[in-house]
Amino acid sequence: MTSLPDPAGSGDAYLRAKEQAENFPVALRILPRRHRQHLLAVYDVARVVDDLGDQGHGDRRPALRAFDEDLDALFGGGTPRHPVLQRLRPTVQACGLDAQPFHDLVAANLQDQEKAAYGTFDDLVAYCRLSADPVGRIVLGVFGVSTPERLPLSDRICTALQIIEHCQDVAEDRRNGRIYLPLEDLDRFEVRPTDLDAPRASAAVRRLVAFEANRAGTLLDQGLPLLRMLRGWARLAVTGYVAGGRATLYALRRADWDVLSHTPRPSKRDVLAQAVAATLGSGVMSR
Repeated sequence: MTSLPDPAGSGDAYLRAKEQAENFPVALRILPRRHRQHLLAVYDVARVVDDLGDQGHGDRRPALRAFDEDLDALFGGGTPRHPVLQRLRPTVQACGLDAQPFHDLVAANLQDQEKAAYGTFDDLVAYCRLSADPVGRIVLGVFGVSTPERLPLSDRICTALQIIEHCQDVAEDRRNGRIYLPLEDLDRFEVRPTDLDAPRASAAVRRLVAFEANRAGTLLDQGLPLLRMLRGWARLAVTGYVAGGRATLYALRRADWDVLSHTPRPSKRDVLAQAVAATLGSGVMSR
């Protein structure tokens, strides 16, 4: 069995710093302690999986497969070796979580080792089904509110949040040898991959980013009926995620879609404003 490496991502201080850097509140402080602990345990696993896929030298696939085997140990009733999976075990037991969404997150990172770009928007959405949608499904499971009619709405929200993040991180992804903007859209806006290496976004790159961000905004809006289906702490938590996505869209627009000179980040004030708007059922600043 392959040994499990310990990326920078298993230390608590590192994980909390990464949590604070997210666009959305991972676990609102107003939530009851039990929900916060469960959400943080889930976040830490997702973060470590991403780090296993993004950090380190050489072939990262053995480390990801070893983590996948460790997930089998956890969900098979055994004792996992990785610290974040040991911390996840009480959450799995208390919330009755399924293994498949966690395996999907590993599969997304394995796919990243093989595929550096996506030809069409549909291809990108298919990738998000592995890299993003499982997180929303896990969150619904944490709150015990997962139902067949809610899952597709959660998937739209999560896919939107992932694409919004891809729009933010064009420069970082390019430095890592990846392009998460559909290649057919690069052609449509007459953008070459090398244009993404520039210190500042050209007019064509800005139009491309705006186009993809608006697509994500449409998906986010399509998922909003989920909020009306939820009550209590579950609704509050999901509203926070939606608010983070909307506020990031606003930050991108405020930066005039220039994602190469810097990474546009939402302010806490804008996230709060968007949370209030989503709670009231209005759609300010989303697109």
